[in-house]
Amino acid sequence: MLIRRTSHPRAGLIGNPSDGYNGKTIAFIIRNFSAEVVLWESPELEILPAKRDLMIFDTIDHLVEDVHDHGYYGGFRLLKASVKRFHDYCNDAGYKLHDRNFSLRYSSDIPPHVGMAGSSAIITACFKALMTFYDVSIPPADLANVVLSVENDELKIPAGLQDRVIQAYEGLVFMDFAKEHFANQGTGFYEPISPDTLPPIFVAFTTIQSEGTEVFHNDIRGRYNRKESAVLAAMEEWADLAQQTRDMLIAGRGTEIGPLLDRNFDLRRSLYELSPGNIEMVETARAAGASAKFTGSGGAIVGTYPDEATFDRVKSDLEAKGISVIKPQIEA
Repeated sequence: MLIRRTSHPRAGLIGNPSDGYNGKTIAFIIRNFSAEVVLWESPELEILPAKRDLMIFDTIDHLVEDVHDHGYYGGFRLLKASVKRFHDYCNDAGYKLHDRNFSLRYSSDIPPHVGMAGSSAIITACFKALMTFYDVSIPPADLANVVLSVENDELKIPAGLQDRVIQAYEGLVFMDFAKEHFANQGTGFYEPISPDTLPPIFVAFTTIQSEGTEVFHNDIRGRYNRKESAVLAAMEEWADLAQQTRDMLIAGRGTEIGPLLDRNFDLRRSLYELSPGNIEMVETARAAGASAKFTGSGGAIVGTYPDEATFDRVKSDLEAKGISVIKPQIEA
């Protein structure tokens, strides 16, 4: 039995980074890229390395390029931690797992380090494969929680729920992370929205301008914990922008959300020291007539555009700077 399961990168449409601070966000899946985990029954349990996990290089330049693209750890640790956490979840939930072994490997064409949640896509795909192999069902909201625990608890990687929620649900989802939801039900409030409510959307990215999640989030966490008034107010406004966008989409007013996306970025820029290259990405798209904001921590942007002529200008102007531009495929 050969099991193949995939998960996809995501774009934070609006509200981020308030997802880590009991705020609200909207995100959508990007099916143009994927992480795939393949699992099959075998005599021993074996996790096979992918290309990014190999330790043989043609030259020292090849090694440096690999570190830039994939970091020092690759994805091997993601699978090992996922299998361990899956076992823990099943034990806690009362599932009795069969004793057959398996082998698994992964592959991914998700652009690395551009705020598209490539790591959590690998973990989510792994969980989907394990769920099939062991005939275990995990509801999407709980799956998001346990995938987050792989990174936060097992690997000590700072992360928020937004990425894991959208990868568990797929499509387009409004998320409310208010404390009372977790107190009452152990998860946030998650509302799938039809992608048909969206106006035309583009996503642009470049690994040259990427900024690590750890770098971006550590300072804001400290300022938030110290109750810096500007940061607390920003979290409330980001959440409100997500709520406004949700309401507009539901009301059939999706073409009006562009200024809200712009405000999301402008507020972010007022609080953080952003790299010139990341700012240039946003300003280039706006100069061409689109709205624009980060999809995540930097390295990728998302925005709306009114017509194909505007999209062509955005694509031409950004690609002239070495930045890739796509129309995201959201639905299967």
